[in-house]
Amino acid sequence: MLDKVKLALRITTTAFDDEIMLLIDDCITSMHNLGVTAAAAGSTDPQIISAVIAYCKWKFGSNDEADRWRAIYEEKLAELKTQTGYTTWEE
Repeated sequence: MLDKVKLALRITTTAFDDEIMLLIDDCITSMHNLGVTAAAAGSTDPQIISAVIAYCKWKFGSNDEADRWRAIYEEKLAELKTQTGYTTWEE
């Protein structure tokens, strides 16, 4: 997932890998805490990857579009919480 997030952030160096991985892990933990149990750092699910990318675009560096990316992340999170297979609430 790190490579996909770096591509989305337009980062080619490894200098920020630790910071980006911290953001990825923070996002995954946050999604779990908010009920999205399907979230995993090694996920290949495009829905999860999309949410993680939005989160990282929101949180990484100095960003004039942070509010926009926060809204995108929150919208994706709300969407995941209502879809079958992403939470344990339907069990």
